[in-house]
Formats: sequence, C-alpha cells, structure tokens
Amino acid sequence: MRLGVLDIGSNTVHLLAADVRPGGRPLATTSDRTIVRLMRFLTPSGAISDEGIIQIVDAVARAREVAERENVDELLATATSAVREAANGPEVIARIEEAMGARLQVLDGDAEARLTFLAVRRWFGWAAGQILLFDIGGGSLELALGGDELPDLAVSVPLGAGRMTVQFLPDDPPGEDAVERLREHAAATIAPAAEQFLAQDRPDRVVGSSKAIRSLAKLVGHPVPGWSGSGSERMLLPRAELGSWIPRLARLPASARQELPGITPDRTFQIVAAAVSLHTAMTAMKVDELEVSPWALREGVLLRYIERMEWGLPSVFADPVWGSPTATAAPPAD
Repeated sequence: MRLGVLDIGSNTVHLLAADVRPGGRPLATTSDRTIVRLMRFLTPSGAISDEGIIQIVDAVARAREVAERENVDELLATATSAVREAANGPEVIARIEEAMGARLQVLDGDAEARLTFLAVRRWFGWAAGQILLFDIGGGSLELALGGDELPDLAVSVPLGAGRMTVQFLPDDPPGEDAVERLREHAAATIAPAAEQFLAQDRPDRVVGSSKAIRSLAKLVGHPVPGWSGSGSERMLLPRAELGSWIPRLARLPASARQELPGITPDRTFQIVAAAVSLHTAMTAMKVDELEVSPWALREGVLLRYIERMEWGLPSVFADPVWGSPTATAAPPAD
C-alpha cells in the first residue's frame, strides 16, 4: 500500500509518500514541502495568528491534493511543537483536520524523540550499539539515548531553530552580540538535560537527524572516512568546525547565506540559530562530532505503521509510542 505522512512542523508542512509492506522497508515515492515558518505568526499571547492559520490550512490542503494525485491509500498527519504549544491549539487543530479530512495527531516532545530514534536505529542497525541522538526542529531540540529500538532516555528542550531565531536573532544579519546572548540562553536551557545524559553510559555512536543538521553537515562536515557503500553519502559533522562557522554565519545576511553549500532557501533565516543550538548542545554533552542520519521523524512514523501492519494491530494512533493522549478536535464527519 501507499502511505503518506504529513508532518506539520514549525518550519514546513512536509508530505512524504512511500510504498510500504509488512517486512519491507519504506520506499519513498514523493516528497513535497511547503515553507510556513509558523514562529513568525505567533502573537504576544502565544496564539497563532489568523494569517498563520490560513498559511497552515492552505499548505495542508495542497498536501492533501498531492496525496490524492499520488494515490496515497492512507494519510497519517502529525503536528509538533508549534501547534502543540499554541494558545489557540484546539482551534488550529480543528481547522487543519477540516482541510485534511482526517485526524491529526499532536505529538509531545518525548514521542517526537522516540519515533525519530526508531528511524535512526533502523538506519544504523543493531551493530551501532548505544546511540545518542540530536534532532533539531523549528520549535524544539530532541535528545535521546539507548541501545534498543526505543530510547531509555528521551528529552525535548525548547531550543528549536525557528523559536530561537524569533526570540534572539530577529535582525538580519543578527550580529555576534545577539549570537552570544542566544548561546548563554541555550547553555542554561540544555544544562539540566545534559546532566541526565552524562550520568548514563557513554554512547557508541552519536547521530544527528533533521534537515537543519543535514544542511549544517553539507556546509561544515565531511564524508565518513573509508565509506564506499551505496545510497546516501555518510557525513560527519565536527563540533570544532561548526563552532568556527558560527561567527561567519552571524555576519552574513540571509540573502548571502543561501549561496553557501547546503543552505536551502527554507533554512536561510534559521540556520544561525540551528548552528548555535546544536553547537551548544554538543558542547554540553561533551560530543566532538556526530554522524548524520538521512532518516528522521517521518520515517519513524512509517516504520511504526509497518510494524503494526505485521502484527495486525489497530490504528497507529493507538500506539503508546506516540506519547500521552493529546487533546485534538473530533475527527471530521463523513
């Protein structure tokens, strides 16, 4: 069957369609992305403005059209921190479900981390041993650690690239003073989580996922030495090189940043904040470099769905890995 995962994030509304079957890996057929950058539409009260809701609804309606054109049999839609934390979240959820014609599952931070960790584990395999995961979204940074398919420890902290850009780096270019204020805030915010992780066994492999981390790896990273396998190129992102690039990124206007390797237009405004959050987190966790995973949250949703197909289990939304129940609007009537 062809399954679609619609990820309504803080930066983009992203549809991934893939052919899935029990016992097989998901084979992607379509990837369609609309840039939204929801953090621009937050009001002082913490609500998403009317203009922001219109932007989301239009992007969701477009994704639904693409899904129908691509003959998607079932569409699973998830929303993360921007919708989860909005003061008018129930209204936004109802509007999204109306546009989509299906239920929306709002993931909590732990569920984001667990599903992303599942994807990373499947990509690297059991031989990777104890994995430490970094994943940066628009609203939050997820950290997870474990030796199994689901992590033993998973934490979400509010250090997403979009959120930090709005709060600390609103000017273009932001300048080094603003970057230093963000760095201080990020260090204080990550410290309690870092203490928890440092108390665990050290990881055998450190992995980063998300589009922001892949972009930074293309800018400052390098291929894994000796890698000659097929498929996606394996990239390492060293902390030292990342740190050396941050002052340069902070001095460049957004229009110039998109000329750099790996910095796509949808990441241009947020890449400085992403770099600072990631570098600060790696420093706090005493990580010198990480390897980039091409799989992340959307692939985790697909993999969990395939698992439940194999066992004949009910809807994936009944799966406890999705986290504690969240308040959503009632599914649209037929």
